Amino acid sequence: MTTQKSFTLLDDTIGESSVTARPRVLIYHADQCDPKKCTGTRLIRMKRAQILKSMNQISVGSVVLNPVSEVAFSGADRNPVLRSGLVALDCSWKKAEEIFASSQSGIQRALPYLLAANPVNTYKPIKLSTAEAVAAALYIAGFKEEAEDIMSIFKWGSAFITLNHEFLEAYSKCSTSREVIEIQKEYMELQNR
Repeated sequence: MTTQKSFTLLDDTIGESSVTARPRVLIYHADQCDPKKCTGTRLIRMKRAQILKSMNQISVGSVVLNPVSEVAFSGADRNPVLRSGLVALDCSWKKAEEIFASSQSGIQRALPYLLAANPVNTYKPIKLSTAEAVAAALYIAGFKEEAEDIMSIFKWGSAFITLNHEFLEAYSKCSTSREVIEIQKEYMELQNR
């Protein structure tokens, strides 16, 4: 009985240490956008992310943010993000369909409904920049400080968190993709009234 109890305490300690771990952010960069405006490039330059030059470099266990995925990103993706990383697909929205459709590696996840705050797509739903997508996923997975840090390197970055605060908080309380979808449906119904 004592052995089992100490084993449980050991598990609790391991669980606590994994909570303080920082997620690794990776960006597949398709070289399709203006480097001066590219938020993915800036994340790499500011050492907030690492670059992947090929989709073949995407780890099987990593979580890949892909808007065409049929599964919503949720708190359930936290552990795979910690273990293998969070991957953003950085490409031009004009050529996005081709890139997103060709992404097969990793655990594919779509972000729920959010509004862009970046200067190119301000207030447009779903059309997030790479930095916004990464920050949203980190926030939903419970890495709120890391999400705020990502957005702090952009003049408009805090506006993204402020604009979507209610959404992000609600999504971050969901432990499954199904719960995220339900919250999203509720918001969509409210907006359509």
